[in-house]
Amino acid sequence: MKLFALVALTMCAFAANSVLNRIGVALQGMDPLDFATVRTAAGAAMLWGLIATRSAPQPPVLHAKRFAGAAALAVYMIGFSWAYITLDAGLGALILFGVLQIVVFGWAVMEGGKIPLLRWIGAGIALTGLFVLLWPGGDASVPFGGAVAMTIAGIGWAAYTLLGRAEADPLGATAGNFLLCLPLVALALIATGIGTMPLGGIITAIIAGALTSGVGYAMWYRALPSLPTTVAGIAQLSVPVIAVTAGVVFLNEPLTLRLIVAGALVLGGIAVSLMARR
Repeated sequence: MKLFALVALTMCAFAANSVLNRIGVALQGMDPLDFATVRTAAGAAMLWGLIATRSAPQPPVLHAKRFAGAAALAVYMIGFSWAYITLDAGLGALILFGVLQIVVFGWAVMEGGKIPLLRWIGAGIALTGLFVLLWPGGDASVPFGGAVAMTIAGIGWAAYTLLGRAEADPLGATAGNFLLCLPLVALALIATGIGTMPLGGIITAIIAGALTSGVGYAMWYRALPSLPTTVAGIAQLSVPVIAVTAGVVFLNEPLTLRLIVAGALVLGGIAVSLMARR
């Protein structure tokens, strides 16, 4: 139950990231890469503040695993920001989490792990629900550049998830990853130019970075060693559903039959996958 509560809380933090990103970029008018840079800086500051309060020695930063984690996080942050310049939010999330499943399941197969049939079925049901929820209606086109950027972001986030499976110090690892990721994201911002920085967007980015990203990612690294690789991937399919539900509750977005059906499919698929684990 403790693991379930930790994973559920982490998924809520990830969903809150999406909502805060939508508020900061779509409603406040902040440039996506500016938002990502402030978010990363706030996350690093929060995590190292927490590190300073504990009695354990400071974690090593200049380490191969930290550089790998920082690179994966930067690829996700930068690709995610660039993708949403041209992609619809729902389609972007569909690409991101679809790529995540492909990489995570593919990696599990490459490692020689036996994936139960029910887990494959559960993943298929959950992905179908995600498709129902997020696929744009009508004759919506898929911008090639945005799709490629979000695909790269999905690979980066999958790598970040896989790297967290063997972390003995989740808080220290996340703090090091954010610290080394910051200059990479800042370089991308400098290369593209600093855009609009409204105060409301900055405040939203700080909240997203310090709480839902910094603390949320540390909680994820705490949970990952106890989760099978494929379950860690499938669990994240709940994030878009939680995010859309939060939009209904907090942003007065409409509650539709499509959302109810999609939510039931996603959560049902996750439940089937967990039955396979038992």
